[in-house]
Amino acid sequence: MKAQMMLKTFKVIVLVGIVSVLSACFMPDDSLQLGSVAPSLKTKTLADVGGDFSKITSYRYPDERMYQLSIDEALLMGKPIVLEFATPGHCTVCDKQLQMLKGMMAKYEDDVLFLHMDQYQNPGAFIAFEVRGDPWTFIIDADQRVQFRRSGRLLYNELDAAIQQALSVSG
Repeated sequence: MKAQMMLKTFKVIVLVGIVSVLSACFMPDDSLQLGSVAPSLKTKTLADVGGDFSKITSYRYPDERMYQLSIDEALLMGKPIVLEFATPGHCTVCDKQLQMLKGMMAKYEDDVLFLHMDQYQNPGAFIAFEVRGDPWTFIIDADQRVQFRRSGRLLYNELDAAIQQALSVSG
């Protein structure tokens, strides 16, 4: 009788544990939401580090255009922004994402600003945008509102459509 009661109690504890773990998978996302005003903060630029890429990114093939402006400066430019949170020094997906962004820059560089934030060099940006893990891509419209946000690697067509949407909102 006592063994049956202990077994029943054990089953209840295990069931409660499983339900608790599974419910964590469906917790609401508390990160920066669509339509929110993007946080404005000073982040490192290439000029701030004397042109030394190793002090601003762990990316092996950086493009200087992604490191010209701080987030606060970019927000004041009145253009949509593609803001990429990626730390390629420990993330191969991040490396591929940044390669794709470099290709996007050729298409949109007159109309869209592209910024890359590396966790090692701009941890405050990861905190301000409530980014956990990487890569994360944010698109901010000309009115400083978050129009798109997604974790993980994006396909070229997905990012292209999101940029087109931000341009239509900003236009």
